[in-house]
Amino acid sequence: MASLDDLRRLVLALPGTTEGTWYGTPGFLVAGKGFLRVRTEDDDGRLVLPVADLGEKEALLTARPEVFSTTPHYDGYAAVLLSLEAVDVDELAELVTEAWRTKAPARLRRELDGG
Repeated sequence: MASLDDLRRLVLALPGTTEGTWYGTPGFLVAGKGFLRVRTEDDDGRLVLPVADLGEKEALLTARPEVFSTTPHYDGYAAVLLSLEAVDVDELAELVTEAWRTKAPARLRRELDGG
């Protein structure tokens, strides 16, 4: 099970990432753009996680409903809600890196990839 401390450590290790607020809740930004936030609505503690496209969103929701969910608010948006407690640290690292890639500028993606 991953924790908020694990999340913070993993996210802040990505190039150009800062911690702040996004839509009034704790979140993370890359090059000044929000890319991940901790929902505080109803104190559910899920993460809002952008994904590559609506096809990926649907695939995640279908394959692992115990991990990924959504609400009508996110209909039509390439984002899912992630239950942090339902993933381990390695999977969380992969998920936040892919979310970061959806918003990071090309120069930072190249930096992460080593060139």
